[in-house]
Amino acid sequence: MTSRIIKLHCFSALLIALYFILNSASLAEEAKYLSPIAIVRNSDNTKLFIACGTANKILVFETKTEKVINSISIDGKPSGLTINKSNDVIFVSCASHESVVYMINGNDGKVLKRFYAGHTARSPVLSPDGKRLYVCNQFNNNIYEFDIESGRELRRIDVIREPVSIAITPDNKYLLVANHLPVGRADEGRMAAEVTIIDIDNWRVFKNLRLPNGSTDLKEIKISPDGKFACVTHLLSRFHMPTTQLDRGWMNTNAKTIIDLTDFSILNTVLLDEVDRGAANPWGIEWTDDGKFLCITHAGTHEVSIIDFPQLIYKLKKLPKTPESDKAYDYVNVSRCSSDVPNDLSFLVGLRKRISLREDAIGPRSLTIINARAYILNYFSDSVSIVDINTTNAIPRTVLLGEKKPVFDKIREGEMYFHDARLCFQGWQSCASCHPDDARIDGLNWDLLNDGIGNPKNTRSLLFSHKTPPAMSLGVRDTAETAVRSGIRYILFGIPDEKIASAIDEYLKSLKPVPSPFLIKGSLSPAAVRGMKIFDEIGCASCHPHGLYTDLQQYDVGTAGTYDKSTSEFDTPTLIEVWRTSPYLHDGSAITLKEVLTTKNKNDIHGKTSQLTEQQLKDLIEFLLSL
Repeated sequence: MTSRIIKLHCFSALLIALYFILNSASLAEEAKYLSPIAIVRNSDNTKLFIACGTANKILVFETKTEKVINSISIDGKPSGLTINKSNDVIFVSCASHESVVYMINGNDGKVLKRFYAGHTARSPVLSPDGKRLYVCNQFNNNIYEFDIESGRELRRIDVIREPVSIAITPDNKYLLVANHLPVGRADEGRMAAEVTIIDIDNWRVFKNLRLPNGSTDLKEIKISPDGKFACVTHLLSRFHMPTTQLDRGWMNTNAKTIIDLTDFSILNTVLLDEVDRGAANPWGIEWTDDGKFLCITHAGTHEVSIIDFPQLIYKLKKLPKTPESDKAYDYVNVSRCSSDVPNDLSFLVGLRKRISLREDAIGPRSLTIINARAYILNYFSDSVSIVDINTTNAIPRTVLLGEKKPVFDKIREGEMYFHDARLCFQGWQSCASCHPDDARIDGLNWDLLNDGIGNPKNTRSLLFSHKTPPAMSLGVRDTAETAVRSGIRYILFGIPDEKIASAIDEYLKSLKPVPSPFLIKGSLSPAAVRGMKIFDEIGCASCHPHGLYTDLQQYDVGTAGTYDKSTSEFDTPTLIEVWRTSPYLHDGSAITLKEVLTTKNKNDIHGKTSQLTEQQLKDLIEFLLSL
């Protein structure tokens, strides 16, 4: 038995090493695409620095000539960018299981310092005095603070779940952190991601602001130039409704939440959609320097919204908290009180210009603004769109960042379609709306119609979906290929095109697992090694055999709930990346793996765990979280 455990341990280490080899090869292959993801401007607005997510480089773009004039190569995959405008020094986060933030002279490209961050570093920001650097570590669920002069990590603090964006108040007192996903039981009808506010001086969580029910897939958070407001982009999912239609935002709406920084309260959540037209996948945020306009990109519908921000605030603050009974009904304005706003698809009428970018501008994400001119990065088309904000009926211009227009291979084409809401009826959502962040999970339960109505199931990660048939919790789709085509027809309410569907298949097949944050230098911890032995001894491996950790069968493991109708047998999921797919079970009724193994495992139907000691249980969980 000991020999077998050692062999399995070596096999796990081999899989991890193989991941890094394949990932390195993938990065080399992906280098033919730039994938611009983050942008900053220099002190005199003559240059833009653009981080390219799959090309391992920073481009220097001259605003006068609108041309790339330099390229700075870096050792890693860029995930975020910020700049010290006093000296044009840029800070580039490169995401990996052991991330690095590079401090680079923007004028000559020389690396000045390296800051060693955690797992999947994102969104570096500088303190207003330029002395401190803050960075999100998405899969460690924490924030690091660095001293710029010494390069040392000073402090770290835990936040809620997958921090992906961070902003700092102008007075250097508070950090605002956008947590990508919600935490909680998905079967209780209340799931919403939160914004964490950190008191910098006392280095403590000052407050967590829970967004409206259904808020998930938070992207960027920014603070207005006057420091009075913050804004965060996200989805506002109507997950408690059966997915019978998409009209009027029945399934997913797309939103921004405005935070009043005078008292750190949510002012309101405003929809970016219109009555008959979705604005899928809001992403980047930026204000004009005078605070007059707020610009937000729509990554799924390939647009930018230009919003009169002072008028928006005025309209929001004018609303009473509750309807005024003595006031005549207003048939023009849908929102009679502040609580109506998150459901009002007409609230931005008269306050917003919604501009479609050109056909060659695909996947707009981050942006910056110089003198009322927006520069918008297009992730898939490797270009920057330029929009004159003050111009009536502005026509965007598109400038390629590479030498020629990118030619997609099948995987890249599939990735683009997966994020493209043009496949969807009225553009309300894309595949990535329910499977954000590389086709993983949104944390919500959805009542999809492929297994009847009234029995919601938790969103499953699509990692290895093509290797582990059947698809869906009840196995109602024989293969992932069938599920992809059914998803286009019955979830996006579109017409499946075989060329598009097969490209999405290839993209999903190309997905690779992310190394667990519970690994130690790529290997199992001593506790996880003990846990692997327990995993085998109590019979877990019979249904979750090593490798893909599923035997591709369905079983009754005693987890059927109130809303499960047709069967009590559920598909055995892979356990790979189980560390990032909470909540657990087909109905999302378990927040932790401990619940799965104890309170949700009556009579040991789902594994013989009742006899385990507390330490053995911890070791087993440590192993599972390391997969």
